[in-house]
Amino acid sequence: MKKLIAIVLVLVGLVLVSGIRGNANTAIDVATNGGVPKDPAASLSQAELVEINQLWEGSAHALADINCSSCHQDSDTKELVVKPTQESCQSCHELAVETFLYGKHGIRISEGLSPLTPAMAHLAMKESAIDNQMNCNSCHNVHSVDTWQASVDSCLTCHNDTHSLNYQNSKHAQLFADQGTLPRPNGESVTCASCHLPRQELENTENTIVVVNHNNTFTLKPRDRMVKEVCMNCHSVEYSYNSIFDDELVEENFSQPPTLKLETFDLVRAFEKKRLSNAEE
Repeated sequence: MKKLIAIVLVLVGLVLVSGIRGNANTAIDVATNGGVPKDPAASLSQAELVEINQLWEGSAHALADINCSSCHQDSDTKELVVKPTQESCQSCHELAVETFLYGKHGIRISEGLSPLTPAMAHLAMKESAIDNQMNCNSCHNVHSVDTWQASVDSCLTCHNDTHSLNYQNSKHAQLFADQGTLPRPNGESVTCASCHLPRQELENTENTIVVVNHNNTFTLKPRDRMVKEVCMNCHSVEYSYNSIFDDELVEENFSQPPTLKLETFDLVRAFEKKRLSNAEE
């Protein structure tokens, strides 16, 4: 199967390099004109094709037998799609794309507008990424679909605010680094995605499946939603609330234990002490 995919990649590359006219942004009729874009930016060298094949061979897509045609062939017309959109991803990752379109990263696409770019953001962004368009491929390498990269590195490609940059100095970052020999981040890894794109369990009639909520604003407002969805997977409720409502600690990306002590928990302890005292009388 892998040899067949390699042959297909070589053939596609030869067609692309041949430079027959086509629109690099739309589906192209392979049957009538060979289906290749003339745009040099869309042409691939033999070395690039080999690299793409190597990335794919080590990916979860390869393990699941998701090959070139799964993304680069229109399911209805069977035409070649040079640059697949999130609709291609959605054919398999329905919930991931659906939640992505609810968040700030994807909401413009869901409204029929041009994709979000860092230039539109209120937070500090890196100048080198200012014109990047937010879509599935912004965070996931299109051929390796590397979840390690999407967990932190992809975020720091654009984000240049203090909270994001301070992640590298946090205990969470150390936990993530300690898991570096694993094939993908697990439940003990704490990354940008762990908090802002949390994993959620969904039950169906047969079993429980785990999905990643790609709505990047889901755990931000109200703020204590992150406590329930994320923090309490590891920390106590008091520790979590004291941390998430400590603005300075949030800015530092939780580099140390919280110093804030919310009065709420003192009141709860006093109430419980009084309740137990009354019960003994």
